[in-house]
Amino acid sequence: MKQKVALVLGSGGARGTAHIGVIRELEKQGYEITSISGTSMGALVGGVYAAGKLDEYESWLRSLSKMDIFNLVDFTLSTNGIIKADKVLNEIQKFIPDHKIEELPIKYAAVVTDFKQKKEVVITEGSLFEAIRASISIPFVITPVLKSDTVFVDGGVLNPVPVNRVARQRNDILIAVNVNAQIPYTKPIALNQNLGYFEKLTNGKLSEFQRRLTSFFPSNTHKKENTGVGYFNLISDTSSLMLSQIAKLTLEMNPPDILIEVSRDSCGTFDFYKAEGIIELGKKATREGMGKLINQKSLS
Repeated sequence: MKQKVALVLGSGGARGTAHIGVIRELEKQGYEITSISGTSMGALVGGVYAAGKLDEYESWLRSLSKMDIFNLVDFTLSTNGIIKADKVLNEIQKFIPDHKIEELPIKYAAVVTDFKQKKEVVITEGSLFEAIRASISIPFVITPVLKSDTVFVDGGVLNPVPVNRVARQRNDILIAVNVNAQIPYTKPIALNQNLGYFEKLTNGKLSEFQRRLTSFFPSNTHKKENTGVGYFNLISDTSSLMLSQIAKLTLEMNPPDILIEVSRDSCGTFDFYKAEGIIELGKKATREGMGKLINQKSLS
């Protein structure tokens, strides 16, 4: 029988594309993934895999160019966020129909944050896409999901690596994937440069949004020296740093059997056009992580 795995996929924007590589490598090494919990991009990749549509999703993701990414971004310029995310989810639904979570062949849990109640919510039933949409609602960037009297935002706000939310089976091993790891990256990418390019593609829409924001503050704020940090860069880099620290603390409190790490410096939050390289990075990180397990067994 194959070794069963309870897999935990963390949040991290485009770095979460590495989760595809993790899954591919685990399957290649003969492991059987029997349950998944995920936050944000981890909820998306985990849900697609649980629905049996990872091949289609990976193929589509690998085909995306910078301009394709831009065309999938539906700007709203509202005070709730600047991206709706409806376009990308509608595109995904063209080849991945919605499923009921409780009917998936693999136990699945998506973690979201209930903003009004200030608490974590674990979704294990109902619409798969509604769960994913709620989990990817990055505060100030992607608009939140409004349901009844509830406002759902990105699960990474409270639990970026939901190690404590995955279903377990007897004799399985717990593997967690942290794509916000504070570890060196041998080929660092200038995150601000990449995000700056993304801002240029918006033809001033983000600048317009930033001007609207500054109108809410006293006039003396405008006199402060310009730091050269744009709104989009500031939100993205701040979120990445926050997730990295929370993930580190979460993993210290709930240590998995195997931890697979991808550096938070490996790519920008919205660099989805780099999917091919990031997927390979996930495979490499998995080989390194699983190699540690083999070494531990040989020493025991």
